[in-house]
Amino acid sequence: MHNDKQYFSKLQRVQELLVTTVLGDIPTLILGPKLRNLGYRSIFAKIGSPVFIQNGVEFNGTCCIELGSGVYIFKGVRMDARGHKNNRIHLGNRVAIERNVDIGSLENTCIHIGEDTFIGPNVAIEGPGDIKIGKHCLIAAYSGIYANNHNFADPIEPIKYQGVTRKGILIEDDCWLGHGVTVLDGVTIGKGSVIGAGAVVNRDIPPFSVAVGIPARVIKNRIAKDLAKVQIEK
Repeated sequence: MHNDKQYFSKLQRVQELLVTTVLGDIPTLILGPKLRNLGYRSIFAKIGSPVFIQNGVEFNGTCCIELGSGVYIFKGVRMDARGHKNNRIHLGNRVAIERNVDIGSLENTCIHIGEDTFIGPNVAIEGPGDIKIGKHCLIAAYSGIYANNHNFADPIEPIKYQGVTRKGILIEDDCWLGHGVTVLDGVTIGKGSVIGAGAVVNRDIPPFSVAVGIPARVIKNRIAKDLAKVQIEK
């Protein structure tokens, strides 16, 4: 039975390589995206319609990848869900993934990106902890979202062999992460929050906050500001 599962997995990988190699580099003219959509339907766990995938996108473990309708994926993107049958990468409807984004789901990990969310160029979204990004979010270029942390308590054992912790990351709806923000494992960023460019988020951020700095600290609350403005206008 175990050998049968291994054989089936190898067959899936061969089919995936065949389809993505043949269709993945067709130029993005009139027929490129349409041919990719037709071919990719045979290998993805789920794919909506329409979906726009440029040439030069790398997919691994497509049987664990779900794409909603109206998704845009641009050149240089890499999405890897190999390594565990329960891995899952889910892109909701109308998600846009800009160039050179790397999304890695490892070791029984779910990465969920909610509808209408935009991921800017050169962003890294990496397990092996679970990552959930809500709806209507904006993640600016060169940001990093890392749901793991290396153990290093033993000064003798090499750090790479001491394992990792994986608490997971939650970015709630309608958040904006500025250019070059880093989000570390175990963090929740509350709904409607804004994280300033270059910030390192290593602790929870309350909803509707504006946070900046290394480490990120809350400098204002968007709701309190709006309430104050309403009182002045009255």
